[in-house]
Amino acid sequence: MGQISDFLDREFRHFNAAALVDAARAYRDHLAAGGKMLLALGGAMSTAELGISLAEMIRQDKVHAISCTGANLEEDLFNLVAHDSYVRVPHYRELSATDEEALYRRHLNRVTDTCIPEEEAMRRIEAAVLEEWIRADQQGERLFPHEFLWNVLRSGRLHPSFQIDPKDSWLLAAMEKEVFLIVPGWEDSTLGNMYAGHCLRGKIRDPRTVRGGIEYMMQLAKFYQQTTARHSLGFFQIGGGIAGDFPICVVPMLHQDMQEENVPCWGYFCQISDSTTSYGSYSGAAPNEKITWGKLASSTPKFVIESDATIVAPLLFACVLGR
Repeated sequence: MGQISDFLDREFRHFNAAALVDAARAYRDHLAAGGKMLLALGGAMSTAELGISLAEMIRQDKVHAISCTGANLEEDLFNLVAHDSYVRVPHYRELSATDEEALYRRHLNRVTDTCIPEEEAMRRIEAAVLEEWIRADQQGERLFPHEFLWNVLRSGRLHPSFQIDPKDSWLLAAMEKEVFLIVPGWEDSTLGNMYAGHCLRGKIRDPRTVRGGIEYMMQLAKFYQQTTARHSLGFFQIGGGIAGDFPICVVPMLHQDMQEENVPCWGYFCQISDSTTSYGSYSGAAPNEKITWGKLASSTPKFVIESDATIVAPLLFACVLGR
């Protein structure tokens, strides 16, 4: 193992630190036994530049499927083409409403300490993907949200605009490795809003040109059945929300609603979260609660790391990678 792993083994011995190490070891064991892993990506992890470590996890076959929010899907691409125009605001806690209005007038959309530049990031990607939307609409072709972005990347039209090392883009890595990808609730994203606007203005005639969540679930059901026929499939969740809530339900859907027999539960579960269970937060539900829904088994290795994913995830990934 590498220096980071050695450091974690020596220093991270109790509480959330120990949970991180235990989860990483179990992750490695799961893969070593022939298992596969689905990553659920919530929060604003792409803007936090998780791609630096996640892309390598994908390239080294440590992640085999991804469920992400529409924001994480597009924000990895925004960062790829507009990184140099991002504005960091380290004193964001001290901003007044007037300060926020000044950022708005500069077309800087703030995510905690980082502002995404509208023109350089969002509008640049909108122009590229709109061509794909219109082409598909005119040809009667229907694709998933991520497939449109992959088409834009494959076309090469954005290559001159790359402002980070392409190796640090998890979306590029996922495309190159053909990772199974779903984006539940894509409509709740900047590109989703743009797409709705173009449909309302008549530039896109059929709103169904972009395939939606039910079809994503159908694809996930097929992927789950095909994968678990030969491998145990684990579930690694960063944050909460629909990115995690949507895919984990495929197991009870297959068993209870499809009446399929012998549907295996998820073979590993870990969540990095700051949600509080006592508030009735589904995203913060303890793993054992998922047993009652038929998602996990009593024997499933289960871990919860109650901490900041921007700190924890890169450390855990480094441990899984043996760094």
